[in-house]
Amino acid sequence: MARMQGIRYVTDERGERVAVQIDLKKHGEIWEDFFDILTAKRRRNEPRESLASVKAKLKKNGKLNG
Repeated sequence: MARMQGIRYVTDERGERVAVQIDLKKHGEIWEDFFDILTAKRRRNEPRESLASVKAKLKKNGKLNG
C-alpha cells in the first residue's frame, strides 16, 4: 500500500489500525471536509426546519432585518 505523507495509522497490539493521525498543515482542508461529512451523517435524522421558518424566528427575535 502506498504511503501518504502526513498520514499515520495508529495500530493496536495486534497490528490492526484503530486511529489515524493527520498533519493538519498538509491536509487541513481535507480534514475539514471529512469532519463536515461526519457531522452531516450524525445529524441526518434530526428534525429539519425550513428556511422561511428560521428567517421568521430571527426576525421575531430582532436578529434579522427585513
